[in-house]
Amino acid sequence: MCIHQLNLLAASTNLPISNFLGKQHPIEAHHLSSICDIMEKAMVNGDTCIIRCILVVFQVVFKFFFSPQTERNRDIVRRSGLLLWQLLMAPRDQICSEIQKEVCLAISSGLNILYPGEAEINNLLKLVLTEGERNSGLSQLRDVILTNLAEQLQNNRFGSEDDDHYRLNDELLHYILKIVVRESCVLITKCQTVSKDDFQRLLSTVPAASSCLRYLMAVQNHLLSNTVLIKPDDNDDSDSSLQGETLKVQELKTSILSLATQILTGCDEVLEMLQQVTTALINSDISDREQRLKGLEQITKATMLGHLLPVLLTSLMHPNLQTLTMADALMPQLVQLVLYTSQTALLLKTQSPVFSELNSSPSCAAEQKGKHLPDERMLEEKEEPGFLTGLKIPAPWAAGKTVETVHPVRDNYKFKETVHIPGARCLYLRFDNRCSSQYDYDKLVIYAGPSTNSRKVAEYGGNTLGYGSRSVLGTGWPKDLVKVEGDTVTFSFEMRSGREHNTPDKAMWGFACTVRAQESSEDVSGGLPFLVDLALGLSVLACSMLRILYNGPEITKDEETCQELLRSKLLQRCQWQVEANGVISPALTPSPSPLPLTIEEDREFTYPSDVLVPPVGHYFDLPRIRLPPGIMIKLREISGRARPQFRPSIK
Repeated sequence: MCIHQLNLLAASTNLPISNFLGKQHPIEAHHLSSICDIMEKAMVNGDTCIIRCILVVFQVVFKFFFSPQTERNRDIVRRSGLLLWQLLMAPRDQICSEIQKEVCLAISSGLNILYPGEAEINNLLKLVLTEGERNSGLSQLRDVILTNLAEQLQNNRFGSEDDDHYRLNDELLHYILKIVVRESCVLITKCQTVSKDDFQRLLSTVPAASSCLRYLMAVQNHLLSNTVLIKPDDNDDSDSSLQGETLKVQELKTSILSLATQILTGCDEVLEMLQQVTTALINSDISDREQRLKGLEQITKATMLGHLLPVLLTSLMHPNLQTLTMADALMPQLVQLVLYTSQTALLLKTQSPVFSELNSSPSCAAEQKGKHLPDERMLEEKEEPGFLTGLKIPAPWAAGKTVETVHPVRDNYKFKETVHIPGARCLYLRFDNRCSSQYDYDKLVIYAGPSTNSRKVAEYGGNTLGYGSRSVLGTGWPKDLVKVEGDTVTFSFEMRSGREHNTPDKAMWGFACTVRAQESSEDVSGGLPFLVDLALGLSVLACSMLRILYNGPEITKDEETCQELLRSKLLQRCQWQVEANGVISPALTPSPSPLPLTIEEDREFTYPSDVLVPPVGHYFDLPRIRLPPGIMIKLREISGRARPQFRPSIK
């Protein structure tokens, strides 16, 4: 259908046709009325072809050519909406799935026209979210609307004019989250309930995210990305800057805290269901129990545990979100999630035989068990086995880094790259057996350091294929490992000769080299199981939040400025009170001092005449602190009072 193709092309904002359609004049009301007349006649006659055509026309008209500004236009819009709603709610035996899909696309395209107010859109979304499971038309409409909102939200900036339109309110987000939690629990439960063939088909469909899950992912990524990318303005001296946060950051953090709380609560329910299904599978006697336990991790990745939780945990480790408010609110949920994930990971590891890594024969396994028996006894005595026992934490640098030129190299080609692996004592280089260059002076030079000014280790060039120089530089391209001392190596390759007409590509292949921090790659791990990785990430985040709670609020600039005063023993003797206007001042009734009584001179103390004389009683016996002479001199200079002179009495 030409109009349908036109609508699909117009949906792309980077095509010229989109700008062209956007500049067209709005359609007249009587034209839209004629379209509605055709639709009504086609619905009466049951002409599905005409109905589909008019539905596509509705999509284009709502998107580009109509503006309901007058009362007559609004009447036509209401008429169009009733026709679309009549088709949407028609029984499945009276309407085909293709027409139902076009109806949903038409309503989604004219969402702001058919439902002009925010309250009307919210009521529609609440209807499709609460009743979508009971009606296929509402369910499909929900999926189309949420998919479009997710795509728009990903391309939108936080705080813009359209941000509130694409980001739904907390009530609707709560409904969406309930649907996502229910979908995740149903998906995990199918690992236990469906037949063997249906389970294999289920594995082939994941990880396909539903529309509700996609929208939650878009909201989460929208909020987290804007928070992580915000940088404080050091030149801003406003009050909000002194507190370390602007109004925008405060709003973002409030939204993230609300969303994170709901997501962690939902993950708690899903993990509880996962633990129940895992226990039921382990204790069951079904024939394909091992296959189901293996596929359970893949199914779990397709739920909100795989799509939402890892991104949230990683983002919460960013300094912008490592705040006392976040830690105080999220800590109880994080602890609960750590318990669920670690218990389920341990359950899969210790009780399920399919997760054992003993691939050898029974005799070898018995021999290996006897060989490691002392270590196992030591483990039982000193450490209780956990979900990480026996697992090798993967080292990302162990897999190595590949450095290579283009293949084949061209004339005047130059290549330079430095590889740095922190903490490595030495680096091991393994070259590809296809390495070659046309002449021996078209060579690769290796340096043990960050630049070409570092110590030269070796140089290689040429080929043994009978082309160019027909020789190689030195002993030729290495077939064994090349060891470079240190944690940094630099490669510098230059093609100095011009390619001859009879030189094939294999004689100018260039080079490729893998750099590792260990001699062999046999110990390279393929990664941790998903639940173990999740439990480890949750534990790290929980420890980080616990550290924030232990440290308490950050030191303010005023506290840093008054560090000397706060350490003063003289001020620490005061009992401070807050006045009605918020001013802090010393209390008139001081508390007994914990400091020892130190009297400088054994004579009666007399107050100056211009100072308030304290009442007679135990207050008179308060201890005094002997201040150093240097501080006393400065205090006298500031106060302008001279040191009193005591004259001896003449008898």
